[in-house]
Amino acid sequence: MTYPALSAIILTPLVILGLATVLTWVERRLLGVWQDRYGPNRVGPGGMFQAVADGTKILFKQDWIPPFADRGIFVAAPAIGMMTVLLAFAVIPLTMGTGIAGDMNVGLLFVLGMMGLGVYAVVLAGWSSNSKYALLGGMRAAAQIISYEVFMGLSVLGVVMMAGSFNLRAIVAAQAGVWFIIPQCLGFGVFMLAGIAQTHRLPFDLPEGENELGAGFHTEYSGMKFGMFFIAEYAGIILVSSLVTTLYLGGWRGPLLPPAVWSALKTGGVVVFFILLRAGLPRPRYDQLMALGWKILLPLSLFNVMATGTILMLRAS
Repeated sequence: MTYPALSAIILTPLVILGLATVLTWVERRLLGVWQDRYGPNRVGPGGMFQAVADGTKILFKQDWIPPFADRGIFVAAPAIGMMTVLLAFAVIPLTMGTGIAGDMNVGLLFVLGMMGLGVYAVVLAGWSSNSKYALLGGMRAAAQIISYEVFMGLSVLGVVMMAGSFNLRAIVAAQAGVWFIIPQCLGFGVFMLAGIAQTHRLPFDLPEGENELGAGFHTEYSGMKFGMFFIAEYAGIILVSSLVTTLYLGGWRGPLLPPAVWSALKTGGVVVFFILLRAGLPRPRYDQLMALGWKILLPLSLFNVMATGTILMLRAS
């Protein structure tokens, strides 16, 4: 293994975890702006060190494990959630030559597979807690995540058909003429909704519906294990935003600025959109969420696949 590759393997998780931590401060500041109120403004200039203060506080909180919980699985669940997200970043290309394993022929399938394995974290967390509230939250999370995995997978089929590859760099290369967000606008809409549900962010944060379940699947968690779930959530936002940039927004392509800057700007813009949704939309009922997926998103994604295939066949004939 070469030294640059080893450095990327070591530095990438550290950078992602750092960005996820900073994103907690960014979200609170942006929510303050959009809701016309103060955000964090006491710790450091503009509250910049609030994330450091929160991280330090949670490190010194009591790391309590309920005596009625399954100890081994209870401890492993948040680690599974974090590791699956970090592993998915291995195939996300920042530029044509930057990434840990950006040339993997099945890169897109690998990312979707890792995101699918993340469901084990919430299910095991709810089950091992031996609590009715945590178990109910874990079951709802499993139903939501597994359902919206289907729509996410179907929504990207149009992109794969147009690029002719599951390789993420090849998909970006296929957008040299036009970004796929234009011909695949329907698939893009389905992918965005599925991505919000996959990361269980507002308005689709029903697995953590505080007014109904206490705190959802992590009701019995405390200390750093509690914090790991939230770090994994923010890392998941960055992951989905990176996928949107790669699949639909041309990746690192753009005029004047360096490729890495374009990737960062596009990904940051999608992250800001995620945060804006939290400030502007109410939470639907659980039955409304599932009906949206199976009654609307599934037919739309299948129609998108059919329409894309028909157009490609007509062009080839």
